Amino acid sequence: MSSLNDLLDRWRGDLAAWAIPEHITSAVSDSPWVLPRQVFARRADRLTLAPAGASYERAWAALAPSGTVLDVGAGAGAACLPLAPRTTSLTAVDTDPDMLRLLADRAHTVGLGAQTVLGRWPDLAGDVPPADVVTSHHVLYNAADLGPFLAALTTHARRMVVVEAATSHPLTSLNDLWLRFHGLVRPSRPKAADVLEILGAMGIQTEHTQWSRPAEADYQSMDELVEVTRRRLCLPPERSGDVRNALVDLGVDPMRPGDLGSSGRQVVTIWWEGTA
Repeated sequence: MSSLNDLLDRWRGDLAAWAIPEHITSAVSDSPWVLPRQVFARRADRLTLAPAGASYERAWAALAPSGTVLDVGAGAGAACLPLAPRTTSLTAVDTDPDMLRLLADRAHTVGLGAQTVLGRWPDLAGDVPPADVVTSHHVLYNAADLGPFLAALTTHARRMVVVEAATSHPLTSLNDLWLRFHGLVRPSRPKAADVLEILGAMGIQTEHTQWSRPAEADYQSMDELVEVTRRRLCLPPERSGDVRNALVDLGVDPMRPGDLGSSGRQVVTIWWEGTA
């Protein structure tokens, strides 16, 4: 049985393996680490109007009676805004100021005041008050130091922590395209199962469920999806037609383009009691 340190070292190494070779990134001017804010905003709007999914259900049940919510890596609010009817106050943490502005605008629309905190978790955890429920959706694969990240979630929750993650690293959905365009074999780890193993080694008793997120048209057009995917693959604008063809070959419907390489449709919801 692997020790906690071994598990955390493996997680850190698996994430480091996703670095893109310098000769590929230097050949284009656009950053491959594109953040499609408009996609996150549409997803937040859709889920606020029609809340759904195991993560929402767990957090909703934990907010009986109503209570405070802390959303870590909040994005535009897809995790926390559907909880607004049972939320007495909201604190949202994210590293992107534009995302926090999108969230604040949407929180105001649903009659919820949101305190937004710009920064990286858990670096600023000491400046953030505890909450009854702590949520964190599709953030874990951005946390190289996963142990402190999870520990800070736990110590900030009075009732429950609810996290959601793709079953495999979300960028694995682009692996076939990396091989097609660059001849580059990309990693397949880490996975959500590694998170469960790490939590167990930390002595945290969890429950979890795996489920499939319905396909949704998070992109307004095929052109929008092509542009984001092209940048993620470190390809110049003149290769847009080739990217479009490759996406169709992967089964993307040009009339209903879903997201690729953002959150993934096969997801796991993990929840556990907080200690705050």
